[in-house]
Amino acid sequence: MNQSRKSLNRDELTQFLVTNLPVSKINDYCPNGLQVEGIAEIKVIVSGVTASLALIDAAIELNADCLLVHHGYFWRGENPCLVGHKYQRIKKLLERGINLYAYHLPLDLHPVWGNNAQLAQLLEFSQEGSFAEQGLACFGHALNHKLQTVGQLSEWIEQKLGRTPLLIGSPEQLLGRIAWCTGAAQNFLGDAIDVGATVYISGEISEPTVHLARESGVAYLACGHHATERYGVQALGRAIAQEFGVIHHFVDIPNPV
Repeated sequence: MNQSRKSLNRDELTQFLVTNLPVSKINDYCPNGLQVEGIAEIKVIVSGVTASLALIDAAIELNADCLLVHHGYFWRGENPCLVGHKYQRIKKLLERGINLYAYHLPLDLHPVWGNNAQLAQLLEFSQEGSFAEQGLACFGHALNHKLQTVGQLSEWIEQKLGRTPLLIGSPEQLLGRIAWCTGAAQNFLGDAIDVGATVYISGEISEPTVHLARESGVAYLACGHHATERYGVQALGRAIAQEFGVIHHFVDIPNPV
């Protein structure tokens, strides 16, 4: 860490992020990068999963100049008008001069700071390859040799994430190849079956995927969208703090989904 630095210029931060998160190579559902421009000099960065009003208020309390999130604004197909809740959120950012940076799929995909990579590190999985659309999902094996069954894996995930996964399948089923993708990745179950997974982990689950898991014999662990995507933005915030010597806080706004 550069201990002599206490701030960085917004353009410098933007260039760092452009260099390390190749937005142009990824087809996404929202704009990635600087979504709301604030003051030019950044001293305090707050990171969080979603740019909710609660997270913005927390950033204000921490005197943040920059808010770094995984879920930002301006999603494809949403009403573009700045009214209602969207207006209230953006109004607060503009009034306080807080820069809002949001990275969705580019952060999921990053080999070190990404949500999938960070979840694998937390759960002690090997990363042996990727699959599905744009290589968004990963597969590997449990490095913790005490994990022999799907039930033991579920208990391990509960211990690490602080919430009980929804398990579709038999707890006694033996582990083999594990596939995973954080967030709303239930539609990749078919791809996980194709790469020979015996268990698939994602954040969310939908009604049709329950039937596919049962019929295929591939166990499914739905571990929470928010719960599985808390780690990438933290890793990115820490990397920025280490590179530039600024202050970084991660704020976890609880979310049961």
